[in-house]
Amino acid sequence: MHPEASSTDRLLVATGNQGKARELAQLLAGAPCQLLTLRDVGIDADVEETGATLEENATIKARAYAGMSGLRTMADDSGLEVDALGGAPGPLSKRFAGEGASDQQLVQRLLERLQGVPWSRRSARFRCVIALAAPQGRVRLYHGQCPGIIALEPRGDQGFAYDPIFFLPELDRTMAELSMAEKNEVSHRALAARGLAQALRSESA
Repeated sequence: MHPEASSTDRLLVATGNQGKARELAQLLAGAPCQLLTLRDVGIDADVEETGATLEENATIKARAYAGMSGLRTMADDSGLEVDALGGAPGPLSKRFAGEGASDQQLVQRLLERLQGVPWSRRSARFRCVIALAAPQGRVRLYHGQCPGIIALEPRGDQGFAYDPIFFLPELDRTMAELSMAEKNEVSHRALAARGLAQALRSESA
């Protein structure tokens, strides 16, 4: 990074999830800015997600870390919405099996809740909202959605969280069976990040 680079040339990616950070770095690789992590800027504070929606949580995080860093900051909140559960776990996806639950525990909890639910009623979608916050507080939102079906058992060892049980009918594979390049073509986070990257390119044009 050049010392004279302004804060508009840099973008803080506000996540402590290393899997998500790697995905976002690849998805935004062509954006005209330098990506920084919380570790890069010496921030280890946690921001509590107190919102009732993905939009609210993404905004809360982006604004908080932009205020701490003085940099433009992007934060995302993603959720799995399962129709048979009335749209749950939604914004509570990361805490569906309790605070600090492992990916395996999240998957197991969801499969338990859907025990006995037939294939025809296991429709679901991943949704992602990315909030881009300026240090002054202005926020823009970018959305992405990916439909699928909750599988009967985990398959694949790529990805994280619910990826091993999120089945994509058109590809006949779960999200965890896709390569990173394949996932970046169809995932909810990829679609939201694509909108953000396009906006960043337009700014610099």
